[in-house]
Amino acid sequence: MLDEMDTRLLAALQRDAHLTAQQLGEALNLSPSQAGRRRQRLEAEGYIQGYFARVDPVRLGLNVQGFVQVHLGTHGPDHSRSFARLMDSRAEIVSVWTMTGDADYLLRVYCEDLPSLNRLIHEVLLAHPAVSRVHSQIVMDQLKQDGPLPT
Repeated sequence: MLDEMDTRLLAALQRDAHLTAQQLGEALNLSPSQAGRRRQRLEAEGYIQGYFARVDPVRLGLNVQGFVQVHLGTHGPDHSRSFARLMDSRAEIVSVWTMTGDADYLLRVYCEDLPSLNRLIHEVLLAHPAVSRVHSQIVMDQLKQDGPLPT
């Protein structure tokens, strides 16, 4: 179970994962060793799954962000495994969710340009034998960055 100090620690680390035990302790009114032990426990228990850098996609030349809904024509364990392997093999596909509703999957993709997105859709996704159709939406602007989880 998380107590209030744990949730405050998680909130602080979501704002800045570089905080040292000293800085966490100061922010939470704990000793550095107490703050460090709490962080280690939260890591060991799986509350903290990793630390990542947020990288600017445009600076990397990834100028098109999109969401792609994938509809499967056939469902079965072999097709699902094959589709999952395809998702893992493509760097431009950064997130994949299985969905309720009309679409089977929702993909978040980053591509260099529109021709790259077009190739991903037509030569990769629609070429998969289980995929019957896709529906893509191009992000015009992102009003809110992916934020921290509520604690």
